[in-house]
Amino acid sequence: MKEKIRTILEDALPLVDLDSEFLLGELDSLGVATILLKLSEGFSIKLESSDATPRNLKNLDSLAAMVEAKLASKR
Repeated sequence: MKEKIRTILEDALPLVDLDSEFLLGELDSLGVATILLKLSEGFSIKLESSDATPRNLKNLDSLAAMVEAKLASKR
């Protein structure tokens, strides 16, 4: 899951260190919106601005957990 997320985001956010332990600190508002949009499209899930929390955007692990939770609730 993390590698798929990395692949999706690397092209869209080439200047962002996706291995950062505080990913949100690397992002501006456009970066946050890009992550939500790309993950929504990449996994066919609905992500909203309310999902853009420091907890969800902390690092790749937290992004993977958010995506997995959305996928589980979709079933």
